[in-house]
Amino acid sequence: MPTVTVTSIFDTPADRVWEEVRTSQLLTYVTHGRIAFDPVDPPQFPEEWAEGEYRVAMRGFGFVPLGQQTIGIEFPPPEGETRILRDNGGGGLFRKWDHWIFVEPLDDGRTKYTDRVEFDAGLLSGVAKPFVRDFYRHRQSRWKKLIANDFRY
Repeated sequence: MPTVTVTSIFDTPADRVWEEVRTSQLLTYVTHGRIAFDPVDPPQFPEEWAEGEYRVAMRGFGFVPLGQQTIGIEFPPPEGETRILRDNGGGGLFRKWDHWIFVEPLDDGRTKYTDRVEFDAGLLSGVAKPFVRDFYRHRQSRWKKLIANDFRY
């Protein structure tokens, strides 16, 4: 299965990044312009993610129906000082969507942030890979904009 990994250095402390990673508001912000996630079950996202499954309807570019998917939130144990959020979901176009977020503090007070996703879109997996890479680059670009705006959504 294809895997995409995108890493950025954020000019803000890891504690602040981790605080935002845990919010559903961040998902809406960083995916804006590419994919909209509309909660189906439960009908609203929690303010802060809890472990469990969240069924969503997805819309490409805010209006193209992309079907439904399950977001499967997990918080694996940290690896040293690196905190982790995992979305072990899938459905619709992507039978498997195993997204890992790694938040690693750096000695200079900045944060190494990594998105890694392994996915299965069947015969479309090869065609989907450049889109998936672009999607995570877009997310990290939106992260940098959020940080530059002092986390004002």
